[in-house]
Amino acid sequence: MEIFFDFEKPIVTLEKKLQELREIEMSDGVDFKDEIKTLEKKLQKLIQETYTKLTTWQRVQVSRHPNRPYTMDYVENIFPDFQELHGDRAFGDDAALVCGTATWEHHGKSASSVSSKLPVMIIGHQKGRTTKQKVERSFGMARPEGYRKAIRMFELAERFRIPVITFIDTPGAYPGMDAEERGQSQAIAESIAKMFALTVPVCAIVIGEGGSGGALAIGIGNQVYMQEFSTYSVISPESCASILWSDPALAERAAERLKITAKDLNQMNLVDLIIPEPNGGAHRDSPGALAQMKKTVDQFMNSCAKQNFKDPSSKESKAIQMERIMKFRKMGDFAIKNMATSQGESK
Repeated sequence: MEIFFDFEKPIVTLEKKLQELREIEMSDGVDFKDEIKTLEKKLQKLIQETYTKLTTWQRVQVSRHPNRPYTMDYVENIFPDFQELHGDRAFGDDAALVCGTATWEHHGKSASSVSSKLPVMIIGHQKGRTTKQKVERSFGMARPEGYRKAIRMFELAERFRIPVITFIDTPGAYPGMDAEERGQSQAIAESIAKMFALTVPVCAIVIGEGGSGGALAIGIGNQVYMQEFSTYSVISPESCASILWSDPALAERAAERLKITAKDLNQMNLVDLIIPEPNGGAHRDSPGALAQMKKTVDQFMNSCAKQNFKDPSSKESKAIQMERIMKFRKMGDFAIKNMATSQGESK
């Protein structure tokens, strides 16, 4: 079943016409090459015009599209030797949060340079494709054992001196009573604290939804990236509307107020880089999205290859940690400065 949003109806209609022409050409042998070429150009232009004018709420919808590449799609494409690790060594394994090790091949600048493989720790939310997978993975909403598993991976990365890459794609942490009984908030807080303590490079990438503490628990990075049509927020627009106006139907209005798009967050210096998506979004061109993500990850890993963080007590390792701490401490400074300015003017 084809999934599309209301604002995509003109695009879908044109795509169907294009498909009909191709089928007629194949079955009846009629030459429609010129017509098809004209429609293809018109389609690409329509997609570009539509997606450059998306509202915030429409971007929220795109970030949740079920055909967007998920964590494992990126991992399998970029790190074919990925080895998944399971369990928190306390309660069980959480399929909503995928963790494991992989290697990245580093090539020297010159043609004669010998390539070397650098290990990397991968952690990311996984939503699942089929109904069964979605239930098994709790729609990407991790429980305490998921975040405790992530903490265990952070400790491994610190011990073996390897960089960390996280892929964020969750509506938020699992809200069930069983999760609360097992210490959901404590697990999230400890995961955040552990990420601040790391003395190895960390890159956090929002690939879909970045919701609340469930996202921030694996989002403390030296570099924080967002895909072009992803969102990142302290709360979902629906929940925000329910709290502020007692009406979840006002989610579109809440989305505008929350400033949750990649562009908004980049302008506020909360996100370091916006990763471009193919024309029409990652859900329309998965191969293009995978290629762009690989390029972005390669850039981060190249920077890691140039850093000397093998010794946890070295100045460079300590600098990596302090850079991350100061990065998050500075967030919100603009509000304090603006307040001080306004108070000075009032006097």
